[in-house]
Amino acid sequence: MSASVAIPVRTRAPFRADHVGSLLRPIRLREARAARALGDISAEALREVENTCIREAIAKQESIGLRAATDGEYRRAYWHFDFMAGLEGVDLVTPEKMVEFKGGVMLPKSLQVNARVGWNKPVMVDDFRFVAGSVSTAVAKQTIPSPSVLHFRGGRQAIDPAIYPDLDLFFSDLGHAYHGAVQSFAQAGCKYLQLDEVNIAYLCDPEQIEGLKARGEHVDGLLETYAAMINTAIAGRPADMAVSMHLCRGNFRSTWVAQGGYEPVAEVLFNQVGVDAYFMEYDSERAGGFEPLRLVPRGPKIVVLGIMTSKTGELESADDLKRRLDAASKFLPLEQLALSPQCGFASTEEGNLLSEDQQWRKLERCVEVAMDVWGTV
Repeated sequence: MSASVAIPVRTRAPFRADHVGSLLRPIRLREARAARALGDISAEALREVENTCIREAIAKQESIGLRAATDGEYRRAYWHFDFMAGLEGVDLVTPEKMVEFKGGVMLPKSLQVNARVGWNKPVMVDDFRFVAGSVSTAVAKQTIPSPSVLHFRGGRQAIDPAIYPDLDLFFSDLGHAYHGAVQSFAQAGCKYLQLDEVNIAYLCDPEQIEGLKARGEHVDGLLETYAAMINTAIAGRPADMAVSMHLCRGNFRSTWVAQGGYEPVAEVLFNQVGVDAYFMEYDSERAGGFEPLRLVPRGPKIVVLGIMTSKTGELESADDLKRRLDAASKFLPLEQLALSPQCGFASTEEGNLLSEDQQWRKLERCVEVAMDVWGTV
């Protein structure tokens, strides 16, 4: 497959070959984090190891030909907890009931809201500045969890009713806290920000919906509430700041949580959420077909198809990836499509079940296919 008409080179993110953000942690970084947990090295010593590993990861991303680079989330233990726990009013706790992935794997922590939620310190902004100062040819990309994460996992039970007797105030505070975060990254020079939004994809799964109802959540209108929070968060961002949204159904040690195609959320997702692009999980039958892409408005919005899996090391053939891009282009024009793995390679520091070499080969394949299909990355 190749483009039948000339498609212009993208001048802003996301790019034709891109990736979600997290990377497998190098062994020496894992060893340094373990040593720090035992008190054997200082926080400053760990930071230096992180700095070195991040610089090397950025150089590798650039050498492959990627036009956006992240820090691999090397400074985090979890894709979401580390940022969320930095918000005012939010604590990281050990829950009575843990989040369970398929196969019985569980997350050992959860979030608790014990005061008014706010943005009172620049969480991860210095981490972004480090990446921005370390790139040579790539655009520095920053990833943070979407605001819905603070509600979906724990719901009403994880939000102090004395602080928030009315959840409308909670959602308002959370949206405005995120607005502060987005503005802080913008002021630091961020041109490419990604919200990791797993929960809208979870709303496509009847089992997840039933779970929300069973714990007493108000499901009707929840999708619209999440959309409004995201719009509050990104309102007034600079015109040259691209905001993408990543959707998946769980990613922890190559396991997953939810399933179901995007049809139940597609209209709101594509037409009421004001992001510039969507990284969409499409590496397995659990994500359904490409038909919901017909609802993406024609114009500047981009869908980055996650048709390559980050959960296993088997390398997809270029021909298979091209065939799937061709199938998707029946519902959304090729100029509004791009390519990436369906999720990060290490949503937590444990990482998925593949090797670093396999990870880099997959990203190289993304670049290779993008060059063949669009003539550019």
